[in-house]
Amino acid sequence: MPNPVRLLLVGLGVVLLQWLVFDRLLLWGAYADVVLLFVALQGVRYGRVVGTVTGFLTGLAMDFLTAGTPFGLFAMLKTLVGFLVGYFRAEQGENLRVYPMQAFLGALAVALVHNGLLVITLALDQDTRTMFLITGLWLGSALYTAAVATVGALFRNR
Repeated sequence: MPNPVRLLLVGLGVVLLQWLVFDRLLLWGAYADVVLLFVALQGVRYGRVVGTVTGFLTGLAMDFLTAGTPFGLFAMLKTLVGFLVGYFRAEQGENLRVYPMQAFLGALAVALVHNGLLVITLALDQDTRTMFLITGLWLGSALYTAAVATVGALFRNR
């Protein structure tokens, strides 16, 4: 079981890193979602309950910091992702070692689901249908997130 205070502080740091750094590092309009990677990692390490709570709290923090999206959207999506990824809890727990190819494929799958739901929700909320929603926000951001996960796994396993 993780230390809740440590998990809360690291989660807050990841949200601030997302808000201050990664939201500004755009590639053709696509952005990397490190909060999503953090939620997925906690779900895989500790299971559904920790993944769900982590997803809700980090998503709620992102809702407070992000303008232009319906309030509660990130909390809902991150909670759902934390719950679903928690079903695939690893046997190793805290000693989980994620290899770069596993990180890329896992992050790509999680980001495709998360960003797909985000695109659908935003398209319905704002009544818009542009090609950027598919190419930039859904596929581009998923690939960018997977690339960041791969780089993170390379540095983590050193």
